Amino acid sequence: MSTPMDITVQNPTHAGISEQNGVADDPAPPLLAQDKFLVSVEVCLKPSSTARTDDVKLAVERSLSYVDGPIPVPIDDPFLVENVLRICVCDTDEWVENHDILLFWQVKPVVHVFQLSEEGPCEEVSADGQPSSFNEWILPAKEFDGMWESLIYESGLKQRLLRYAASALLFTEKGVNPFLVSWNRIVLLHGPPGTGKTSLCKALAQKLSVRFSSRYPQSQLIEVNAHSLFSKWFSESGKLVAKLFQKIQEMVEEENNLVFVLIDEVESLAAARKAALSGSEPSDSIRVVNALLTQMDKLKSSPNVIILTTSNITAAIDIAFVDRADIKAYVGPPTLQARYEILRSCLQELIRTRIISSFKDCDNLILPNFVTLREKLSKPEVEDAEAPLPLSKQLFEAAEACEGLSGRSLRKLPFLAHAALANPFGCDPNKFLYTMIDTARMGRSELPD
Repeated sequence: MSTPMDITVQNPTHAGISEQNGVADDPAPPLLAQDKFLVSVEVCLKPSSTARTDDVKLAVERSLSYVDGPIPVPIDDPFLVENVLRICVCDTDEWVENHDILLFWQVKPVVHVFQLSEEGPCEEVSADGQPSSFNEWILPAKEFDGMWESLIYESGLKQRLLRYAASALLFTEKGVNPFLVSWNRIVLLHGPPGTGKTSLCKALAQKLSVRFSSRYPQSQLIEVNAHSLFSKWFSESGKLVAKLFQKIQEMVEEENNLVFVLIDEVESLAAARKAALSGSEPSDSIRVVNALLTQMDKLKSSPNVIILTTSNITAAIDIAFVDRADIKAYVGPPTLQARYEILRSCLQELIRTRIISSFKDCDNLILPNFVTLREKLSKPEVEDAEAPLPLSKQLFEAAEACEGLSGRSLRKLPFLAHAALANPFGCDPNKFLYTMIDTARMGRSELPD
């Protein structure tokens, strides 16, 4: 969610900040330099740009004086206009929700400059006719652009993953003794299907490739095709796992390369060995689990690799694998707030593309976020003061009607509602929301018990 707030990030040399102690000369309450809020500013270069990263970073730092979210490229700076596609202030949700006001002496902008790769996935070709064992993306990839922002979860989940990754890379980089402080750089996201676990892993890898680009100028995402690692030949599956990780090991040997390994539905590779020993599973699966655990342990010594895994059935995963995961985050069905925010982003997109366009001044219509809406609804006297409020109340009712639907189903809902309209052209937003509520109720009635 992106809510305008009072944040002004200015060049410290114009703000009267002492370089020695970081204290502002203004009469306002100062903060020590180490207490400043670190605000990430992501700068996406145009595909045609050949500008040096440092030059772009300096130019952006000189011009910053904007609010949270996407900000316009300064038209009075020809260098930025020529090279920069967009600029966005990120990671401000925590103090936006708390209604904190950030002023220039409280903020330290951290500028990340990146350029999207347009290559798409590269599929590893097998010489023996076997299915490809992995797909590879060069990050940051155009295919994943905007994915992080589109994913809406309970408060703090995405920030928790970002902070974990930053600590994991820092501890390894600084040479912390792993026998005294243990970490494995393994993330396990678990929960029911359709909650966006795989998308979150890809978006996290994309985001980290941007945030750590100054340390690792190259980044790769390796998505493992788990089913290709099971051979029809007895005892060959373990060897296929070892072969795959040998290729990954070769990638991480390049010190400037940050590698993300994504294993979707990891229970298919890390099935509980207890079941295999009881005779209900073939013994070859034991070799696969043993090979996987051995290869993951080997990667621990490499500072530039993070393993991202997902599971729909955590009870089926071998306990030794679960124990190796540093973070075991549950990704459940969206809460009421998350459902509202997902549907709000969908409706806002339909307004932007004029699929919903009969509302007066529709182009400039901004629906309030969940927190703002809740505050306005608590004050009935201002109910009719703003045009978007009645529409937002209907959207809130739609979010309530969607209880039990997955995030994947919620993203499909506006399309299904539009397809159900008798006249889908120039549809009225109120009528569209009523149709969406009916479509949601029908979807809930079709859910299995």
